[in-house]
Amino acid sequence: MSVPQLWTTTNGRLELDLHYGQTQAWESERRFIAVIAGTQSGKTSFGPQWLYREIKLRGPGDYMVVTPTYPLLEVKALPEFRRLFEQTLKLGRYYGSPVRRFEFSKAGAKRMFGLNADTTTVFFGYAADPESLESATAKAVWCDEAGQKKFKLASWEALQRRLSLNQGRALITTTPYDLGWLKVLHDKWLKGDKTIEVVNFASIMNPVFPREEYKRAKAELPLWKFRMFYQGLFERPAGLIYGAFKPEIHKVPRFTIPDDWQRYLGLDFGGVNTAGLFFAEEPTSNKLYLYREYKAGEKTAAEHARDLRKGEPMIPICVGGSKSEGQWRREFRMAGLPVNEPDIKEVEIGINRVFGAHARNEIFVFDDCEGYLAEKGSYSRALDKEGEPTEEIEDKSTFHFMDAERYIIGRIRRGIV
Repeated sequence: MSVPQLWTTTNGRLELDLHYGQTQAWESERRFIAVIAGTQSGKTSFGPQWLYREIKLRGPGDYMVVTPTYPLLEVKALPEFRRLFEQTLKLGRYYGSPVRRFEFSKAGAKRMFGLNADTTTVFFGYAADPESLESATAKAVWCDEAGQKKFKLASWEALQRRLSLNQGRALITTTPYDLGWLKVLHDKWLKGDKTIEVVNFASIMNPVFPREEYKRAKAELPLWKFRMFYQGLFERPAGLIYGAFKPEIHKVPRFTIPDDWQRYLGLDFGGVNTAGLFFAEEPTSNKLYLYREYKAGEKTAAEHARDLRKGEPMIPICVGGSKSEGQWRREFRMAGLPVNEPDIKEVEIGINRVFGAHARNEIFVFDDCEGYLAEKGSYSRALDKEGEPTEEIEDKSTFHFMDAERYIIGRIRRGIV
């Protein structure tokens, strides 16, 4: 790829100035590029430059910039974007309502693409609400701080659908915050996925980052926090609930499960999302293998029951819902899928039973169950002002697979708390 000139110099020329880590990302020709790096290392400032080149190469159309929340957009990504597109290059104008967008002016489009260029718009979205990303068709996307919890796996999947028509590229720029879906993407790259490029660099790769500040952080912070926030490396953060789950041990390649292995299903009911996890038990070892995920909404209980049973060699032993969700269970039972009530109502006891099963190496997960893996790596306690874990589960209502697992494992592994 050719390198466009981007920064104004004294002679009126536009030039690009990248450090080594940014250059690695710039030179990558893979479809999905994840810059996972330390704080203040030059991640966000790189995003607009990369997006400018994509627009230049792919021509007029729609593009997207996505952050976890709109407040974060206003603080970081948007100022960097406007500095390049609006102030330096004078390509058009940003509008904050009714839809956040940057529209190329006729003069800007002419300079960018030549005569009679079609309309070009960059839309700004937020990933806390995946449905807000479903309507656009984009040629390229820049995702800033995609490692944060509010940037959902469903949002990343929605963005890939928005890019599919044009086979567009995506850039992720972020610090790692947990072991969620971004870690799953990272591990796919490690296994040799040729569509993904992960670029990592520390804060001090930025030439202007103070070395004294880097040394201070290393000396004063817990090692996990320093490695994540200043070196951009994945570590097990404080508050992670299922620390006993070891991906290097418990994540396994998919294989064909014999039809006679006992099947189990954990269900978490919901009108928007009903989630299910299917486990198969190896008879000789009593090991459980998670082999199928289910998540769907806007269906009747009968439709859910039909889709859950589809392709299964037997009706699974099923446990689901909280103690108060008896009507859901009755609806599923009438539809041909009997659902048992959990034998415990205390969340913490259920968590302890799942934790114990992990610690005893009783649960293994097929490595393509990405929704489960994303939740498992980000299911955490909220931290207090001192950074210590509290009893509260952060964003508990969003972890449907973790609830489904707790219901079924809490029942079939109830002998050990």
